[in-house]
Formats: sequence, C-alpha cells, structure tokens
Amino acid sequence: MGTLNALLDLARQRAVELGLSYQGALTPAEAWQIWQLAPGAKLVDIRTRAELEWVGRIPGTVDIEYELWPSGQVNNRFMMQLRQQVSPEGLVMFICRSGRRSDETASLAARSGYNNCYNVLEGFEGSLDANNQRGHVGGWKFAGLPWEQA
Repeated sequence: MGTLNALLDLARQRAVELGLSYQGALTPAEAWQIWQLAPGAKLVDIRTRAELEWVGRIPGTVDIEYELWPSGQVNNRFMMQLRQQVSPEGLVMFICRSGRRSDETASLAARSGYNNCYNVLEGFEGSLDANNQRGHVGGWKFAGLPWEQA
C-alpha cells in the first residue's frame, strides 16, 4: 500500500498529463487505498439505480445518479444532491461504469467549488473486451476490490 501523499501526487501528475480540469485521476486500486487512508474521503458512485441493482455496488459509497434511468437524461439535481451529502472541502472520488461519466462529474464538481476531485479511471466494470463485454479488462470488479451484488 502506498502512502496517501504518494498516491495523490501520482493522481495529480496524471491530471497534468491528461489535461484534466480537476485534481487527479486514480486507478481503482489507488482509489481503494486512498479511501482507506484518508479519513472523511468519499467515493461517489454516479451510476444509475439500475446499474447498482443489476450489476453490483460498492459498499459504503455515496450513490447519486448522474444520468437518470431509463431516460438517460442528465440529473439536473446532481450538484444539489452532491452538496447535501459531500462537503466541498473534502476529498471526493467519482466512479461510474467505465470512467466517462465520472470524468464529467469530476469536472462539474470542480467547476462548482469542489477543490479536491478525482476520477476513478476504468470505473466499476472497465473497458469493452474483444467480445464487446465489460468486466474482463480493468475496472473495480476486475481488480478484485470489495463489491456486492444487490
């Protein structure tokens, strides 16, 4: 396990390399380590209720839908719900299925006054494999990190 400062420095370095508008980008394993090492850090799962119920969830996350099921429309109450549950002063990590929506929410939160935002690269299920299936290439589940089936 790395030190908190080393993990955050690596995430910040990735942000510079990738030209991100928020603090940093983490692998799932790094996000798990930071969650264990940083008192008060929050992992916000922004997947839909359907994804949480059918695909699996991470125990202890703050769950706020960014895109609503089944319409796919952006949740216009997302930032209000985030402010109700997560302090803008704290360290907040965002995770989705593959890292795309969590990148969007990390950017949105940073523009809205959250100064310590991180995206979890690869998300919960990772990228599509050669058979167009998720769960075999990267992601929280693939890394063997804690999760549960609903």
